[in-house]
Amino acid sequence: MRRDLSMTDREIQVLLVEDNPGDARLTMEAFKQARVVNRLAHVSDGVEALAYLSRQEKYAGAQRPDLILLDLNLPRKDGREVLATIKTDDRFKRIPVIVLTTSQAEDDILKVYNLNANCYISKPVDLDEFMTVVKCIEDFWLTVVKLPGE
Repeated sequence: MRRDLSMTDREIQVLLVEDNPGDARLTMEAFKQARVVNRLAHVSDGVEALAYLSRQEKYAGAQRPDLILLDLNLPRKDGREVLATIKTDDRFKRIPVIVLTTSQAEDDILKVYNLNANCYISKPVDLDEFMTVVKCIEDFWLTVVKLPGE
């Protein structure tokens, strides 16, 4: 089952917060290959993520994301701080946040769930496995799940 405009009446907006250019490129390529109707915006650090969400400065025209893919280890403001801000701000707290990170540390897993992350996924190092993970995110979060509107 594929989501299309006739089913949703709008495109799904995804915000990718990822500082690793290779991982960002792979994620964007996986979304493109799946052909699920969506718009993917990319920012490379936590400060930019919060500016994007708040529509500040160069992000004044940004659309509110329906889903956020968030790396934990980011420059300037790390993903844990970004998650805490998102989940305590009434404007953003209902946006599902998927933590997509290389960390497999139990402390990180517990911390992000305590901060109300919706999902925690460890990035595989194998390219094919990484593409499979992104495809699973798309299949579940962009096809099966009913996302909240603004």
